[in-house]
Amino acid sequence: MTMDEMRALWRFLDDPGDGRRGLDWLSAWDHLYEAPPQGGVLPHFEAVATLAALACDTTNARLGCLVFYVGYRNPGLLARAAITIDHLSGGRFELGLGGGWHEWEAEAFGYDFPSVGVRLDMLDEATQLIRSLLTPRSGDEIARTDFAGEHYTAVNASMLPPPMAERMPIWIGGVGEKRTLRMAADHADGWNAAYVDAPTYARLNGVLDGWCERADRDPASIERSVNLVWGMGADQPSADRVADEMVEQWGAMFERVQGGAILGTPDQAVEQIMAYADAGASMVNVALRAPFDREALDAYIEHVVPAVRAATS
Repeated sequence: MTMDEMRALWRFLDDPGDGRRGLDWLSAWDHLYEAPPQGGVLPHFEAVATLAALACDTTNARLGCLVFYVGYRNPGLLARAAITIDHLSGGRFELGLGGGWHEWEAEAFGYDFPSVGVRLDMLDEATQLIRSLLTPRSGDEIARTDFAGEHYTAVNASMLPPPMAERMPIWIGGVGEKRTLRMAADHADGWNAAYVDAPTYARLNGVLDGWCERADRDPASIERSVNLVWGMGADQPSADRVADEMVEQWGAMFERVQGGAILGTPDQAVEQIMAYADAGASMVNVALRAPFDREALDAYIEHVVPAVRAATS
């Protein structure tokens, strides 16, 4: 899609229309190449600049990125960008952080891509540092941050202006039960899982609750969301066609993400989303990849979204 086409799309998705259409959340992803990986053959726009445009073009939806890979940007720079987008949006921005997975794009652009254990160490440090940078002080005192970690440091760093709200929400994305979910319990305001089926999501949700209890934290204080591959059709014939296209697009990776996909007709999509709501998700994000079937998207907006809202209200 061109940038003009993307801007027209997210203005449409943000517009409440007759009161049923406007979506609650709009995101951009932090990738330099396409996913599933195909060697950089599809157009991509950088996430921070895209989110700044998204912030200026919309007025209603919460905005975010689920998630920024902490290895692509210094935490102070990312915190500064987040505050800038927050002010552009009138206080609607929420910052997602993750440990990354797309080693092909990292290699292509010269980024280090260490082992998963090191990347999770980086995520833990970056989350703590960014939380401190985003936290204003009371009164006239300027907030200052000192941080000395293995991967990141800060020395008497200030962050002016602060976020528009007293606390900008930080999300942590991932499904690692021993480290990622523990970090979410310790530091995050929201947790996002990608491409898992509803029973797996329910189990992971319970693991996060357990980490919250160990941290003496109310589990209800963490918002829960899931990212799903979007493969719905407007009717059964188009749903069958889209399913075939997804198998071709994802290749060997399709089996891994199939359980975390919205497939079938609009009625089936409602059932699938409600299964995640029953599993503890308060928000479902669909990963809309161009080119997509506009008739199917219209059916999602006009049928699926109102039905889910009515069932969960």
